[in-house]
Amino acid sequence: MNKLFTLFTFCLLYACSPLAHAALDPALVRQLAAEDSSEKVSAIRQITQNADDDAVRVLQAMADDQLFLSADTVVVFDGENAFDAASGEPIKTPKQPESIIVNNRIRGELANALAALSLFNKDVSIRLASAQELQTRVSPDIVPVLALALSKETNGEVKALLKLAHAQANLGNADPAARLAAVRALSDASSPVVRSALLPLTDKAKEPDNRVRFAAISAVKSISGRLELTENLGRIFSGLSLGSILLLAALGLAITYGVMGVINMAHGELLMVGAYSAYAVQSVFRSYFPDAIDWYLPAAIPVAFFAAALIGVVMERTVIRWLYGRALETLLATWGLSLVLIQAARVIFGAQNVEVSNPSWMSGGVELIPSLILPWNRIIIIGFALFVLLLVWVLMNKTRLGMFVRAVTQNRSMAGCVGVPTARIDTMAFALGAGIAGLGGLALSQISNVGPDMGSGYIVDSFMVVVVGGVGQLAGAVWAALGLGIFTKLLEGWAGAVIAKIAVLVFIIIFIQKRPQGIFALKGRVVE
Repeated sequence: MNKLFTLFTFCLLYACSPLAHAALDPALVRQLAAEDSSEKVSAIRQITQNADDDAVRVLQAMADDQLFLSADTVVVFDGENAFDAASGEPIKTPKQPESIIVNNRIRGELANALAALSLFNKDVSIRLASAQELQTRVSPDIVPVLALALSKETNGEVKALLKLAHAQANLGNADPAARLAAVRALSDASSPVVRSALLPLTDKAKEPDNRVRFAAISAVKSISGRLELTENLGRIFSGLSLGSILLLAALGLAITYGVMGVINMAHGELLMVGAYSAYAVQSVFRSYFPDAIDWYLPAAIPVAFFAAALIGVVMERTVIRWLYGRALETLLATWGLSLVLIQAARVIFGAQNVEVSNPSWMSGGVELIPSLILPWNRIIIIGFALFVLLLVWVLMNKTRLGMFVRAVTQNRSMAGCVGVPTARIDTMAFALGAGIAGLGGLALSQISNVGPDMGSGYIVDSFMVVVVGGVGQLAGAVWAALGLGIFTKLLEGWAGAVIAKIAVLVFIIIFIQKRPQGIFALKGRVVE
């Protein structure tokens, strides 16, 4: 008696357990092999509503082109083993199975169905990825599956996405009350996908119910306002990122131009030296320290600085030193040096761009809201630019070298009279400016192509920053770089890149006409 009771209990528990699910309907599975695509789509949607492992097994096999028709039976055949698609039982390997055709329409339905079925996976990351995928393609046919997944979901982030997907699926519901509830649920969203889904409901020809249509119009207006705000915030962030690059590029130029009055047309190529330094260090890490490849970028910082600084010393000692006070000759000579550096890069590294990859800790981004993601590489570059600016400020204001540089900038002859070694200060200032440009190239390598001609596009922008900010003024360089970066990106969003560039140049010309000394003018006897 006890044995019978135990057996009965075991059978009852097994029958109630998730493992004891019923096999798929053979007729429904057979419909997957129908010639008409509409019948296949109908079968896929009905199988999806089972929301069990059998449904995943069959639909995944169909997506992988492993579903065949053999003697009026649909089988799963991976090339070695064969299973009955409906029951999952092993069967004899078919001799000449007939392939079930899966066109693009069917593949889209399968992807949608598998994403919905993945909502029941034990792994939260898989459920989250599926919920995110369903934001872009969801149909009313999977509403029951979404409702079931929503009732079982415990993760807050996944649940919020499921609510949005469930509401989007209900936008096609035949019941106006269900559509109205869906519109109201979506009115607080900030996604362009949701706005696109709501737009058809604002048309009287497509939405006969006035309440639903007016609610959709209000929701679209609300979402559009939030999207416009996030787009502007994204442009401002892009402007800060561009401004930080311009700051690193122009910071060294502000020092050399302020101290020596040298128009260095090879300054852009010093950016290129820093970028190629990052590539060289990355190559060394890949060859000798592959396990530490994520840390090649910090190791490249001193290499980029000293490589560019060394080239700057050579340029100053061999060419520029003999041309002080001769602006035209200096401009032509430094332009010639830029050509030499470009050709040297082509000889050493080749004429094609080289690949400098982001470390894993600079990949991805911070998602503030669904329509605004701040990339980590640009966030880190902004922080790096501020760090370099802080170091330069400390060097210029708290050290003996900085005092000498400021003295030479303000009055070279008087500084020489009181014992300042002006020639040596010129060399050190030029090396410092070149090294900072190398750091700018290092940062630029993480967001731009690295090639021999990469620096040519930044020399004009660098001089614009220096002139607008004020010659030799760090504060002016900061304000000018960030201001021009943000102004450019905001204009690009409204008028396009070409018009924005023209508008910025016109603004700078007018600004210089009104204030030739820049934002921050030098004070004291230097103005005499």
